[in-house]
Amino acid sequence: MEINQQYENNDKMSKPMKKAMLVLNCIILGIGNCFGPLVQRLYFVKGGKRIWISSWLYTAGWPFLIIPLICYFMYKKRNGSQETKLISLKPSVFFPCAILGVFTGLMIIWLLIACLFYPINAVVLLSIGAVILALHSSSDRPDHESNIKYYKGFFMILGSSALYGFILPSIELTLKKAKQPITYSLVMEMQIVMAFFATTFCTIGMLINHDFKEIPHEARNFELELGEVTYYVILSVNSLLWQFYFLGAIGVIFCASSLLSGIIIATLLPVTESLAVLFFHEKFQAEKGLSLALSLWGFISYFYGEFKHVKKMKRGLEVGSIP
Repeated sequence: MEINQQYENNDKMSKPMKKAMLVLNCIILGIGNCFGPLVQRLYFVKGGKRIWISSWLYTAGWPFLIIPLICYFMYKKRNGSQETKLISLKPSVFFPCAILGVFTGLMIIWLLIACLFYPINAVVLLSIGAVILALHSSSDRPDHESNIKYYKGFFMILGSSALYGFILPSIELTLKKAKQPITYSLVMEMQIVMAFFATTFCTIGMLINHDFKEIPHEARNFELELGEVTYYVILSVNSLLWQFYFLGAIGVIFCASSLLSGIIIATLLPVTESLAVLFFHEKFQAEKGLSLALSLWGFISYFYGEFKHVKKMKRGLEVGSIP
């Protein structure tokens, strides 16, 4: 197995710290993956119609990450670490992250095209869809929407999922090839760079579509009780939750692997659907229950396989140590 800076850095961490970091990032990923789509759904349910805005919110919350980054920097400085820098990204990490940010922006734009050419249910699928949920899910779409448009939108979103499936292992490869020590502060910096370049893509689209000018008008017509205040709170919370999602995904890659990150994301999709049943009073059909059961089954199977693998390795080490 290739020895690199990431593994050298992880070796310096104690096993309890590794486990704690992994659990923390799984929780962060779970919060973002489950509640980000729900808050986004709330935006559309209560009168929001600007798809460019909802796409922009996926990555526009990156300034939130600057706060913990500054806190970490100040903490290190107070503890006498003179070598600590606020920005530690080197070109070997910065440029791959910039490219991945562009691909993330392309993924969001691809989703946007699906939502523009096909009805708003594409956004619903984006938020809660697993493949099985698209089968026999006519109750989740408007009456005027045809089957052809429905499935075209669905398969376009599958295409964007395939693109994101390329991004996760690319992040892991970037960490492995980094020519500098990998720390969690560096992980946050990577997320900031990727989100910045992805946000630039969506910002250009919003400027062309004049969405920034429409935000005050849409806020005044928002359906919830507090009107404009609630509108801006929903947008802010949604952008923060999506940063939880992206940071958690990269954090799990940092602590474990892109495979585990992808498994957690896939497992939580039907969980999000179940939460939509609770908060939006949707029908809980048999397909949704089956999707949830299959996802949980796969998740448990993965950890059972990992447990057997680790146990086998320990047994091999014990046998090898016997004189």
